[in-house]
Amino acid sequence: MITVRDIATYVVNLPRRQDRRAWIHASLPDDLTVTYTSDFDRSFDGRHLTLADLEADGIELFDWQIDSSNSWWNRPLKFGEIGCTLAHLACWSHAADHTDQPYVLVLEDDAVLGTAFTENLLHGLNRLRQEAAPFELLYLGRYPLEPDRQAAVPGFVVPGYSHCSYAYLFTRTALATLLAVGLRQAIVPVDEFLPALYVPHPREDLRTRFPPQLTALAFDPPLVTQRPKEVAGSDTEDSGFVDTSAHSGA
Repeated sequence: MITVRDIATYVVNLPRRQDRRAWIHASLPDDLTVTYTSDFDRSFDGRHLTLADLEADGIELFDWQIDSSNSWWNRPLKFGEIGCTLAHLACWSHAADHTDQPYVLVLEDDAVLGTAFTENLLHGLNRLRQEAAPFELLYLGRYPLEPDRQAAVPGFVVPGYSHCSYAYLFTRTALATLLAVGLRQAIVPVDEFLPALYVPHPREDLRTRFPPQLTALAFDPPLVTQRPKEVAGSDTEDSGFVDTSAHSGA
């Protein structure tokens, strides 16, 4: 039987966004033990990151901007997007070094947890175990961009290409994969990185750099939604662009 003791929980949060921390802290179940990235001894704030900082830390950027009708791809990376990816990566690294739970839950600080969140999460995880339904990455909420497929277990789907990484859970096997694929040497937005690991990414260059290697499922309907940006703001979008012509990675 899977219980809350089997889940290490992380919340992506910036030190200057104590408003967001207070908001999500008030909504988190008391039985979850939570680690906040705002307590880590490093900065992921896109307002303060520089290329010199990234280079000094051994971080390289993927050659992101391409000629595309997709406006998300046809522009440079933003420092806020880089910081967000690094914050998620820091959660994975911390979980590998400091936890031994079989599951790791990552929430962003604008995640809206549904009613009876813990009960529904544990019920779903135990159903997947009972049905021997394999997964390594499990979305609790997301924004689908391509069609899903019905999973073998009711209440779940096999996700298509999706954006938004505000609520997901993964296994120790997935944790090893997330840390082994060399994201630090080819930073992309985490919203593009995660789907690339379970479906062929629509961009050929990303598909080549990060081929699918995880089995993914998603709750349907989702257990978690996201606060509107006009309410919570966006720390990824409210940041400057990077000159990728001066710094490119794998």
